[in-house]
Amino acid sequence: MRSLLYGMGLLGLCALQTSIAGASSLQVSPTRLEKVLPESAGVITLRNGDNKPVKVQVRVFRWSQVMGIERLDPTTDVVASPPVAQVGANNQYTLRVVRVSKKPVAIEESYRVLVDELPDPSQMKNGNVNFTVRFSLPVFFRAAETPAGQVTWNIRRGNGGYLLSGTNTGATKLRVKDVQLLQNSRIIAIKKDVAGYVTAGGSAQFELGNAKGLTPGPAILKLETDKGPVEANVDVSN
Repeated sequence: MRSLLYGMGLLGLCALQTSIAGASSLQVSPTRLEKVLPESAGVITLRNGDNKPVKVQVRVFRWSQVMGIERLDPTTDVVASPPVAQVGANNQYTLRVVRVSKKPVAIEESYRVLVDELPDPSQMKNGNVNFTVRFSLPVFFRAAETPAGQVTWNIRRGNGGYLLSGTNTGATKLRVKDVQLLQNSRIIAIKKDVAGYVTAGGSAQFELGNAKGLTPGPAILKLETDKGPVEANVDVSN
């Protein structure tokens, strides 16, 4: 199984749902799992609101962020059970996600559980194409005394506007909720509900758009995160 590479920001969502054709009646909860060892297992509930069964495939990948690129690599350290399931009509189904590796955790481990709704064979036989829906849920495992994340930030211009880059040299993730950028005492950019992550040891990027009025030089970055408010001085470059 080969690695999966995703463009900037695609996997920043806490529970990404992608669909090519219409809305799906399938729902998942919770939208993420966070476990502190020795607790090594969690559950994901699938709910099918349709009047016909839904079949799903479940896979687990190791998740890393390298130079702003989201990378998913095959892993046997964490497993989902069962790997294939059928959720009955107007019913729910419980999946288990378990860290089976016995290796000690030095820094927080990051994974993604991909839940794919499989095409309905009966629809395909009739000549119709029933595109699948995918959910991508972040899963984290860490030791009890793992130090907090330490993220440094910078801003540069990209092809589609300005990019906010964060590099985490700490041992746990930072989850970014809201972003506000100020320069010369003026609010230049605001992004709400970012729901992005900078994983432990990772480097992530977030799009700020054109950020009208932003110029090269110093600026102030204000973030709402899962660790509380964060304020940092940043350099803006072209």
